[in-house]
Amino acid sequence: MTTPTLEPAAGPGRRVLRTELLLVLGLSLGASAVSSLISFTGSLTRPGGLADQAATLNGSRAPGRPWLDLAWQLFGISTALVPVALVLHLLLREGASASSIGFDLRRPLGDLRRGAALAAGVGGTGLLFYLGMRAAGFNLTVVPEALPEVWWKFPVLIASAVQNSVLEEVIVVGYLLRRLDMLGWSPGRSLAASSVLRGTYHLYQGVGGMVGNMAMGVVFVLLYRRWGRVGPLVAAHALIDVVAFAGYALLAGRVGWLPVPS
Repeated sequence: MTTPTLEPAAGPGRRVLRTELLLVLGLSLGASAVSSLISFTGSLTRPGGLADQAATLNGSRAPGRPWLDLAWQLFGISTALVPVALVLHLLLREGASASSIGFDLRRPLGDLRRGAALAAGVGGTGLLFYLGMRAAGFNLTVVPEALPEVWWKFPVLIASAVQNSVLEEVIVVGYLLRRLDMLGWSPGRSLAASSVLRGTYHLYQGVGGMVGNMAMGVVFVLLYRRWGRVGPLVAAHALIDVVAFAGYALLAGRVGWLPVPS
């Protein structure tokens, strides 16, 4: 008896790709963009200026109960990475892998060197831009961390920074650009879509947060197109956030130039 030969499955059509993309964004950064827009609307309509309001990035989830707080922190960090796992699964089903977007450990030192150089430039410029926009009244006071003084504070801040970097760079750069390329979008349209999305889900911080992150998005997309890897972008983003979170924890209230909630 002859075993029938199965024809290779055709690649997903444009409609399937569009639906997949919308679902992934709806479960991750697209939903964050909508949430950020609602939050910013609330800030605009609240009495007082934006600079008099605060946006807390890492706060306590169970004040006065450190072990329960830790459990919630770890739960939030791990579940935020589920969309990344979904994207990697979709790449595997496509016949590709995490390596197809440069999310692997094949070049750890090179990725780290590039990431560190990128973080130094983007991080320093971003801080100056934030201070200027807040002084001009276009930004909320960003509070990178408001965790209690417990032993797990800095490990959780580092884990949160890594989670942010992996989620954003894998989805809003590697995955999004790959899918838009498959849908026939031009590089310019894809760059605009990626950078606007990045800026929009940071709008809860204010206009400065949106504009600054859009600019960062443009730089990251251009470098991804050049390098073909999200690894350096993940490293850069993680370093920027680690310095922001840990630096605020160490310096808030001790130096005059760093804004704190009034």
